[in-house]
Amino acid sequence: MNKSLSETDITTMDKNYCETPTTSTFVSTRIKRKREEEDLTMEFSKFKEEIKELISSLTIPQENELKKIAPTLSEIQKSNRNIENSIAFLTAQNEEYKKSIQKLETQAQEDRKYISLLEEKVEDLQKGMRKASFEIKNVPKVKNETKQDLIEMVTTLSNNIGCTLSRNDVKDIYRVRGKKEGMSNTPIIVETSSTLLKNDILTMSKTFNAKHKAKLCAKHLGLRTSEDTPIFITENLTAKSARLHFLGRDLVKSKLYKFCWTSYGKVYIRKDENSPVIMLQNEMQIQQLFNVN
Repeated sequence: MNKSLSETDITTMDKNYCETPTTSTFVSTRIKRKREEEDLTMEFSKFKEEIKELISSLTIPQENELKKIAPTLSEIQKSNRNIENSIAFLTAQNEEYKKSIQKLETQAQEDRKYISLLEEKVEDLQKGMRKASFEIKNVPKVKNETKQDLIEMVTTLSNNIGCTLSRNDVKDIYRVRGKKEGMSNTPIIVETSSTLLKNDILTMSKTFNAKHKAKLCAKHLGLRTSEDTPIFITENLTAKSARLHFLGRDLVKSKLYKFCWTSYGKVYIRKDENSPVIMLQNEMQIQQLFNVN
């Protein structure tokens, strides 16, 4: 019985011995895990702090730079506002200028129309003043020439063409001054007492040239020098009419028109005997006639 009891006690003791190490091992494992968690928490905290410090180290210089840039940005914004205000002012001013320019253009058009009307009136007045005058072109100049010499030339011419002209029929006579020095054969302007008398002289001059092989020349004026110098009897045209007559003769020279003549200060052209008569009014009209043909 003692042996039996002894075995029973050993078994019990073995159990007790085995149980004690097991319990001790479990407790040790829990404590180790807790410490590891605490260490991780501390390391994470340190990591967070380091990140914060890193972010701070990065953001602080940026904030300082922004503080430096802020005044510059403010100035730029202010400048932009000033520029916008200036642009708005210039835009408004530009609109005013446009309106002013439009008004000026309208006024200029009206002025051109009025000037054109005045030019036509002046042209008509000049034609009216010259309606009783005629012109003798290419007349040689006499030394110490006087008005009496000119009157004798005209009366001699009238006798030769068969249209008697007395001294009393001449209201005024003068030689045109040359545009260049040394010009001697400048035109002589004769103002007669009536338009009818002027027309008779022009008609008789054309008739004389048509009938005689020897055309009118200086000897028909009674001159003894340069007798054979040809002379031409024409209307006393205004500058505008003279220009139109010159261009009208170009139409005849180009064989686009057959006739070009003047009557009472106006210039006419005609394509042929069966075509209508065209009165030339301006150079643009002549250019159109060239283009049409």
